[in-house]
Amino acid sequence: MSKKKKYYVVWNGHETGVFTSWNVCKKNIANFQGAQYKSFVSKTEAEKAFKGNYFDYVGKDTKKEKLSSSELKKIGKPIPNSISVDGACNNKGLSEYKGVYTDTKTELFAQGPFKSGSNNLMEFLALVHGLAYLKKNKLGIPIYSDSKTAISWVWRKKIKTTIKRTAENKKIFELVDRAIVWLHKNPEMITHSNILKWETKAWGEIPADFGRK
Repeated sequence: MSKKKKYYVVWNGHETGVFTSWNVCKKNIANFQGAQYKSFVSKTEAEKAFKGNYFDYVGKDTKKEKLSSSELKKIGKPIPNSISVDGACNNKGLSEYKGVYTDTKTELFAQGPFKSGSNNLMEFLALVHGLAYLKKNKLGIPIYSDSKTAISWVWRKKIKTTIKRTAENKKIFELVDRAIVWLHKNPEMITHSNILKWETKAWGEIPADFGRK
């Protein structure tokens, strides 16, 4: 079976653009401080991403290939009685997050915009805020996030980001620090029944999506 072709977007590197070779991509990001790049399976999606903001694609599932009927059946459908969270960051570094009721898209909470943030940080804060919302309101429903990165950060109770702490993003990192402390104090909230991955390939964009892709 032949290997599927990939397209590599470099937003920040020695040379930027959409490339069809990993070796070329690697050459353009090697020894480049703050390099921003990601692979895509669709040329159309790659070209669209290059025109957009790197931070809106980090941690997102960008694979757009269609799923078979058996794969769709295996994944099933999302639970309507749930909360969906999402974060966003524009090309000026302004970031925000929110949580909505999955079935109706009714907004439950929102924060931002903040300066000098990132999509991953917002996704993480959104998920922790959602868990705190569950506990405060004594709700026995799950939370959906479409970010594997944010989910992994919550499970590890720590973040791994290239965003540097500055005077501009002080508020973001104050929230991040509080979120990490909260996770350590409330480990019982970090469960497979509370935190679910939103299957974008099967269900489309998450209900809390900001619609900026």
